[in-house]
Amino acid sequence: MVSNTELKLLKFLETNSLAEAGEKLGMGDGVYSAAHALEAEGLITLKEDISEVISLGREGIVYAKEGLPERRALGLMAKGPVSVRELGKDAPIVLMWLKKKGWGEISQGNITLTEKGRAAGVGKDEELLRLLTTSEKKKADLKGYDEAIEMLRGRKDNLVIKDVRTFASELTKKGKEALSKGVVESKDGVSSLTHEMLKTGSWRGSKFREYGIREAEEIWPAKLHPLRIAIEKIRRIFLEMGFTETSGDFVESSFWNFDALFQPQDHPARDLADTFYLENIEFELPQYHKKVKEMHESGDSESRGWQYQWDPAAAMKAVLRTHTTAVSAHNLTKGQLPAKMFSIGRVFRNESLDYKHLAEFHQVEGIVIGEDVNFRNLLWYLKEFYTKLGFKKIRFKPSYYPYTEMSCDAEVYFEDKKEWIELGGSGIFRPEVVKPLLGKEVPVLAWGLGLERPLMIRMGLDDLRTFYKNDLDWLRSYNVRGVL
Repeated sequence: MVSNTELKLLKFLETNSLAEAGEKLGMGDGVYSAAHALEAEGLITLKEDISEVISLGREGIVYAKEGLPERRALGLMAKGPVSVRELGKDAPIVLMWLKKKGWGEISQGNITLTEKGRAAGVGKDEELLRLLTTSEKKKADLKGYDEAIEMLRGRKDNLVIKDVRTFASELTKKGKEALSKGVVESKDGVSSLTHEMLKTGSWRGSKFREYGIREAEEIWPAKLHPLRIAIEKIRRIFLEMGFTETSGDFVESSFWNFDALFQPQDHPARDLADTFYLENIEFELPQYHKKVKEMHESGDSESRGWQYQWDPAAAMKAVLRTHTTAVSAHNLTKGQLPAKMFSIGRVFRNESLDYKHLAEFHQVEGIVIGEDVNFRNLLWYLKEFYTKLGFKKIRFKPSYYPYTEMSCDAEVYFEDKKEWIELGGSGIFRPEVVKPLLGKEVPVLAWGLGLERPLMIRMGLDDLRTFYKNDLDWLRSYNVRGVL
């Protein structure tokens, strides 16, 4: 069943083109809606064509009228060398294009014409500017101007290139038979409710066209990756709690990744089995290395240190950072008191890949520096963070880390799994970490929390690698509603 408008268009298309219909039938852009309706009924076929159409931009209009800057410069140089200053505000553009086209040479602030410049005729780029002054052109019709188009595209506001869609139509066998047999049934009816009809009330006596409802094609709009959603939520939580966000580099020196955190140079975590070392790269040691060296070797009045000979060469080695605690070490040197800082970033471990281990993952790092902060404050910050993240049951258990004392692990209860899951370590930085970097002993609360593992469990996944497989079916169908 087609409307009178569509029937009118169908009869017109029997001997005319779709491009003429909008104007000759007085339908305007509505002709395309009617054409698609006829196509849906199987009476015509539509073929879409997308053409690149080129017109002049603002600068192009000026250059087409006055000539390209380098062409105008040729006129200046016809009588002899000119100084760069004589070129005025266009000097940078002129110099660049004179060099590109080989028309001029510069020496001691003066520009002289080359032989190529003296013989320079009208170029293709100049011809194209003149062609486009009359009307826009299809790129396909500008044979022999490909190089000129690319040249002018590289100049700001010279060309405007846009995609123009056009449709061509053809009557199908069904459409031709319908017209020849007169079996195309016309159905009077209004296809859309207008403001005027509502204002006058004429809609009450109108007959509205019936619409055929077909199953819509499934589409997949763009959306954020679940890891990005989680990162943004965590950022908001810390920012709302008054923290400042910081960041660091993926490639760090062993000094900042290990030594500054009072991790001895013979610690197993520094072995190749756990760390990615980079060959042929060494970092210079910062000014703090002497105090760190002294703390490692002999300690101070309150610490015996590690009692070994500290090797600066080992501290200079480049590594892919194994934790974002290296960012916290850098932040200590800023000397800000009090301060609350956090970072979210990728870290790298030389792990065997399986369902719960990755060689690359995200860590959430945070420190609170203040004369009057204590372990109870640390537990409050972590509990508040996990509560805002949506966990209802949170607990802490004692733990050990080389650079914190006291230390603890945070655990949250997953109702679906009916079990407690460890999500990260925390503690108060040891004086051996703080004194060399900050210059005095001040309590520093610190934590490093995982990101992928809690998100995996909350989303009901059983493999961490799911986040990094780029599985389109999963990316299209995942749902984080109620999870984050």
